[in-house]
Amino acid sequence: MKRKKEVSRMKQLGFATIVASGLAAAVLGLAAPADAAPSGPGNAQDTISKLEAQGYNVIINHVGNTPLEQASVVAVRPGQTFSRTDSGNPGDDLATTVLDKTVYVDVK
Repeated sequence: MKRKKEVSRMKQLGFATIVASGLAAAVLGLAAPADAAPSGPGNAQDTISKLEAQGYNVIINHVGNTPLEQASVVAVRPGQTFSRTDSGNPGDDLATTVLDKTVYVDVK
């Protein structure tokens, strides 16, 4: 009976570890766009190009009709990030792979 309790406790601990890893990956994924946003002067097109080069799907919220080359970036906001966490093979360590990441760029 004691052995069953130990196995059950180990399963609970394993599940909690997986949940904690997933939450940590989600938090890091949401923090990434702020770090990825280029800083300093530049036009909106440069910022958008840099984010796309880093693998982001960029959604542009453009106020006015100024061309992107002359527009300025007002904000870079995180969008949804899709990731997958698995071991690949039974017994391997868990690895998180980012499948898709989106960022919103507000320009005017």
